[in-house]
Amino acid sequence: MAAGAAVASPTRNWAYQGRDGGGKLVKGKLEAPTESAAVDRMRAMGLSPVKVNESAAGTGLNREIEIGSGSRVGLKDLAVLSRQAATMVSAGLSLLKALAILAEQTENKKLKSTLATVARDVEVGWSFSDALGKHPRVFPPLMVNMVRAGETGGFLDGALDTIAVNYEKEAKLREQIKSAMTYPVMVFIMSIVAVVIMLLFIVPIFKDMFAGFDAELPLPTLMLVWLSQAMVYVVPVLIVGGIAFSIWWNGNKNTERVRKTVDPLKLKLPIFGKLMSKIAITRFCRNLADMVKAGVPILQALNIVGEASGNWVIEQASINIANSVRVGKSISGPLSEEKVFPPMAAQMIAVGEDAGALDTMLSKVADFYDDEVKATTEALTSIIEPLLIAFLGVVVGGMVIALYMPIFSMINVVGGA
Repeated sequence: MAAGAAVASPTRNWAYQGRDGGGKLVKGKLEAPTESAAVDRMRAMGLSPVKVNESAAGTGLNREIEIGSGSRVGLKDLAVLSRQAATMVSAGLSLLKALAILAEQTENKKLKSTLATVARDVEVGWSFSDALGKHPRVFPPLMVNMVRAGETGGFLDGALDTIAVNYEKEAKLREQIKSAMTYPVMVFIMSIVAVVIMLLFIVPIFKDMFAGFDAELPLPTLMLVWLSQAMVYVVPVLIVGGIAFSIWWNGNKNTERVRKTVDPLKLKLPIFGKLMSKIAITRFCRNLADMVKAGVPILQALNIVGEASGNWVIEQASINIANSVRVGKSISGPLSEEKVFPPMAAQMIAVGEDAGALDTMLSKVADFYDDEVKATTEALTSIIEPLLIAFLGVVVGGMVIALYMPIFSMINVVGGA
């Protein structure tokens, strides 16, 4: 080989995932010498990179290159990030300078390191949205696509501000639900702990005392003693089973098979089903309103907001609506055919379409159901609290009565003698 001749880089195999112009997730394989070259080829194919895996030569193993795993970045972190980025960009700071400041001052370690990587990618020529899209576990598709729309339309600061408002409302919604459910959950846990303690430690003391009675124990007392003896074996089994189920659930809760079974059941629960349905509808309408307002193509927006709704039923309904829109139908028509959406929502969206103010009407629907969620949560709290207290009183009181029934019987026998 002649001196100074260029040495060609060896070709490597890559498995990729990316989103096309319609927001659909596309998977495939390609050959390229480096990860950057593989990403460039994806962009040349009209795909937005989501994941790039290198297939190790000679083995059946895959190595994940950049997926952004690690500690969780919450909605509040993203809301603060978007708000500060919008302020700095609107004030005239360059995007690189804004990213450097944000990476330096953020307290979340995962977000700090990810922002530093995003800044380096932007510095070497990546667009801001594509740089964010390389970290799907940190920056959701909703945020990435709204940033892309802002970049394309020249209103990046406005898009970031809209993202901040969206995540602030979502975080507030979650806090409302969390604060409302904390007390009932704590009462329920305390009642379970109290029952277990009584069965494991209090009932055996009475059992030894009852052994000296020359009389047959009442049926409630016998059942309580039997349950106490069984708990010695049941509690370890429940603990091991709970740990095993928790591990399995964390690994499978986001799979299609599990979500297809569990999510419809959530919406059919007698007390919490309507609440979960309203939460999912709120997310769907608010996210769709923000994406339409930002200029994201409607088909792409529908696919993204379906995934972001957090419920498989809403996601499938969103796919059905997108398929109908793709053949020229309106949004409100197919939406009214989906049972998960109330008639009022479909009618208001139809009015918004006719008036050319779809984003405004979607925001009004989201605000309405946001208030409905708050009212429903407060109503549930006022109902659940006395029910749990009554449950605790009945269970603990019933156990106490069952324990003292033999003593009462003995007192009656002695008194009658």
